[in-house]
Amino acid sequence: MRPRTGPTSESVSSLLVDLDEQERETIELRLERWSDDLVDALAMLYPGHDVSALTLRLVESAIAGFRAREPELRHLDQRRLLRPDWLQQPDMLGYACYTERFADTLAGIPSRLPYLRDLGVTYLHLMPLLQPREGDNDGGYAVQDYRTVRADLGDVDDLRELTRTLRGHGVSLVLDLVLNHVAKEHEWARRARAGESRYRDYFHVFSDREMPNAYESTLPEVFPDFAPGNFTWDAELDAWVWTTFNEWQWDLNWANPDVLVELADVVLYLANLGVEVLRLDAIAFTWKRLGTNCQNQPEVHAVTQALRTVARIAAPALAFKAEAIVGPRDLVQYLGQGRHSGRLSDLAYHNSLMVQVWSMLATGSTLLAKEALRSLPTTPPSGTWICYIRCHDDIGWAIDDGDAAAVGLNGWEHRRFLSDWYAGDFPGSWARGLVFQHNPATGDKRISGTAAALVGLSDAPDAQAEGAALARLFLAHAIVAGWGGIPVVWSGDELGLPNDPHWADEPGHEDDNRWAHRERIDWTEAASSRDPGTRAGRVFQGLAHLARVRAGLPQLHASGTTDVVVDTEDGVLAVRRGHPSGPMVCVYNVTGEWRHVSLELFRQAGIREPVDAIGGHAIYSGADGQVALSPYAAWWVVDSA
Repeated sequence: MRPRTGPTSESVSSLLVDLDEQERETIELRLERWSDDLVDALAMLYPGHDVSALTLRLVESAIAGFRAREPELRHLDQRRLLRPDWLQQPDMLGYACYTERFADTLAGIPSRLPYLRDLGVTYLHLMPLLQPREGDNDGGYAVQDYRTVRADLGDVDDLRELTRTLRGHGVSLVLDLVLNHVAKEHEWARRARAGESRYRDYFHVFSDREMPNAYESTLPEVFPDFAPGNFTWDAELDAWVWTTFNEWQWDLNWANPDVLVELADVVLYLANLGVEVLRLDAIAFTWKRLGTNCQNQPEVHAVTQALRTVARIAAPALAFKAEAIVGPRDLVQYLGQGRHSGRLSDLAYHNSLMVQVWSMLATGSTLLAKEALRSLPTTPPSGTWICYIRCHDDIGWAIDDGDAAAVGLNGWEHRRFLSDWYAGDFPGSWARGLVFQHNPATGDKRISGTAAALVGLSDAPDAQAEGAALARLFLAHAIVAGWGGIPVVWSGDELGLPNDPHWADEPGHEDDNRWAHRERIDWTEAASSRDPGTRAGRVFQGLAHLARVRAGLPQLHASGTTDVVVDTEDGVLAVRRGHPSGPMVCVYNVTGEWRHVSLELFRQAGIREPVDAIGGHAIYSGADGQVALSPYAAWWVVDSA
């Protein structure tokens, strides 16, 4: 039964009058299944509004989006509904890049598909390519027009044609949707400055500093070096406007339901271009509440639920990915828990796993990782992780002080140590990262750098050091690929590229050293990816091998459970994977020395004849029942029986 606060059946029926019988039945069934989720989200977000009328507006948008959907995409909808775990399959492997740095233009990507398929890629994330503001634009995250492609990359027709081509090769396209803010040059912001009250209400606008000062008392600064504070005075607006990230990125006022309706239309527009996954950028910041840090507020999840429900009605093939780089305890909320279970994003970034991988490599200790990773809540059946060792962004050391204290560490001191280690400033460090956004007042330091730079591969002085660095690199990738979820490789890491020494030469990049790890692919060098005699070839072929092995292991279906084994010796991380297909134990030595695990570890998991699926070798113990692990060993242990 439709909730009393939802639209009437008569009002919905009037929207379906010219659909054929099959289309009408499709929409009616989807509304029956999902409209309650929409009403529930809207009632939480907008208790003082007419929820019935607002629901009808969004249902109308969904039906219009369905009408505009091409037959091929409707067919994809049916396929995804019949296989809702498509993102959880072990053959999923992601690759993320900037279009212009990978293939120059959208039209150039198809020629690079053989390269991607050789690596095993099934999920391609192209970094922001919607029209940004001119000049500095936060790497494309200051969007001026959600419905236009950057002219230097192509146009909307090029994007639509690319999604068709990728689908034909079994690759899903992922695009960013910036939800927290728009560029100050966006039409909504321009109309707000022109005095239109409707669009002024799309933003957080204050005539004086009273409320900004009240908010600032509990707000952190995201970019203290070059964008201090969270509010900017705009002379044309004659007011202060909320700008969390930069003065030219205006935060949207999601407490205004018109903003939700606008962005729902954008979601459907991108889905109808053939985009299969939307990365919800800065989703954690979207809802503001006085007296808090204005991150991870409960309404953030209701916003996602509303957008997700509209998409499910019109384009159920579309998946959502939450870009929430938040503390470990908040992270799993973005996949849906409690009242939001099964109703939010399909994917979320496992930031904690990434941080713990680098922490283990720097310290040679697994105590903190065991404490932090074993205590994370399980993911809901419908959601899974994006696992990665780095992305386009800097690395912030999201380590919980409670986890650190539980293993005898001071959280602040450990974060400082990790920054010093990966900047190469700590004695004995092999890393060659770059310090990003050092805040002397708080001691906070983040790190930029390619994976090769961070593991010490780019500056390895001799063959022995190079071998150790390669082992660290493969170990890191094996940990994230063996966790479950979707492992994603950042462009250039598959070739072991060093930091770009010329990163500051491009206009607008000189104050942002994250461009050091956002390199352009040199296709002459990339051609050596097939030659295992080159460094690039060794890295590429190693990652491709991991992808092939992973694809053949049903135990790595993301619905399987992941349990950290706590009673291994320090320096060894062991993870049990639970899946109906059979047992699996992943074992990693994060040190440069020999370590041991008990053969009983595999026996207790139900593995009678243990074999390492990565190396293809049987596993034996000594007379004492101990199995020796070589330095930086990575084993995915299954039963050969």
